[in-house]
Amino acid sequence: MYCSKRLFLSLCLLVVLSSCTSEFVDINRPGSKLSQEELSRDNYAVGSFLIQMQGVAFPEQENAYQTMIDFVGNYLGRYTTYSKEQPKNHTLFNASNIWRAWPASYAPPFVSAYNEVVNLNGKENITYAWALILRAQAFLRFTDIYGPFPLSVNADNHVVYVSQRDIYLQLIKDLNEATSYISSDTQLAKEMITFAPYDLVYKGDFNKWRKFANSLKLRIAVRISNVEPVMARSLAEKAVREGVIEGNEDNCTIRYNKAGLWTTAVSWGDSRICADIESFMTGYKDPRMSKYFLQPLTQGKRKYIGCRAGATIGSNVVAKRLYSSVNMQETTPGIWLTASEMAFCKAEGVLRGWNMGSGTVKDYYEQGVTLSFEQWGADGAATYLLDDTSTEANYTDALGGFGRAAVKASTITIKWDDVAPMAKKMERLITQKWIALFPNGQEGWNEIRRTGYPRIFSVPQATNGYTLLTPNRIPFDKNQLINNRSNYEKAVELLGGPDDYATPMWWQR
Repeated sequence: MYCSKRLFLSLCLLVVLSSCTSEFVDINRPGSKLSQEELSRDNYAVGSFLIQMQGVAFPEQENAYQTMIDFVGNYLGRYTTYSKEQPKNHTLFNASNIWRAWPASYAPPFVSAYNEVVNLNGKENITYAWALILRAQAFLRFTDIYGPFPLSVNADNHVVYVSQRDIYLQLIKDLNEATSYISSDTQLAKEMITFAPYDLVYKGDFNKWRKFANSLKLRIAVRISNVEPVMARSLAEKAVREGVIEGNEDNCTIRYNKAGLWTTAVSWGDSRICADIESFMTGYKDPRMSKYFLQPLTQGKRKYIGCRAGATIGSNVVAKRLYSSVNMQETTPGIWLTASEMAFCKAEGVLRGWNMGSGTVKDYYEQGVTLSFEQWGADGAATYLLDDTSTEANYTDALGGFGRAAVKASTITIKWDDVAPMAKKMERLITQKWIALFPNGQEGWNEIRRTGYPRIFSVPQATNGYTLLTPNRIPFDKNQLINNRSNYEKAVELLGGPDDYATPMWWQR
């Protein structure tokens, strides 16, 4: 991580966001020399704020990616693991306060940019619908990291926390409003052309944004299905009826000049492939392995070698030699939501008795795997889906490695079995969904917490007294206790448990 704590703490949040989004395209927040007429021309001002919002909703800039995605979702979702000497991190349940505070630090500038979009262009237009979708994408991550989270500030400029349930309800409302407007707007084609230069994902195709928004609804519905089954079913069926992402051509990806995961994992070498995903894919003889991973510099007992989460590694120089990295190039697009994920969500919906269309659980399960193979350009999906004997491999560490061997945590096979017990069906479905979600670690972590699948290895060293395999949440910034005490205490009350790594998300209960 090439950003010192002193430098980080000395920068205000707005400057941080500005620097983290300026490289997406050759445009940033308008300068003071531009007139109001110039700012209004071609939606320059509104477009610049929408670019800032995309920089948080899809954080590909290296510092934003590492602090929001790598340090949290990628490591806790067991896709990658930290490869540097660091006795305090979230995997070990003891991260420093700066690690705890980092993800939340991107929210205030995002809210500021959102407010500017509304102030400049008002509501009842495409920019407002777009801003609502981006807010849903960004704040789903924020709340799924911490639980209760602020949506606004009060008159004293202090953040005011909202319960996770209320945040979910607000974001569902936002998405319904956004998709309703996009579906009914008669000027959509004209506005699509106007905003194409500012759209870093779909290049002004708001029909694809509508599919993305409906897909977020389906993702949300599955997430809350255990705590709000009636609401979840209604939301999921509405999303599928109105149209979610079904083909890889509509996947939500974003191209950055240097992909966030490439920078942190390949260029900096700050992370290596985690033993959990490597052991599953090795055991399954998964053809996607060569698409996901690179071979380590030192060849071990098998072609690709992951590292146990939380292993004590001396340096990333050593880790580069012993363990596999991600197979990424500088220009590889970041992946944020796919057709494969939607197929697996439909499969779970049918398993729960929801109307997801004409397909069966088996149909959507196999569709999810097949779409993932197609997404990564891997052959052999049909043969893979017929395998009813392969299971996760026992973990074998690299020669001279740091994680120690481990017995496999799962015996689930690949081939769908309609007569298997419900628990086996869920484990099989979620294990394959988790493999296909790579490298979207936040969603991988969400699935582990929500379902308990896939079954993951324990951490090979002390975890600060916790018995969990992975944290349920990240504790709040300790400075809130000092600088915003009354609202912090309200947040803990809304959390419904101690401000620690163990208190579950609302949707886990």
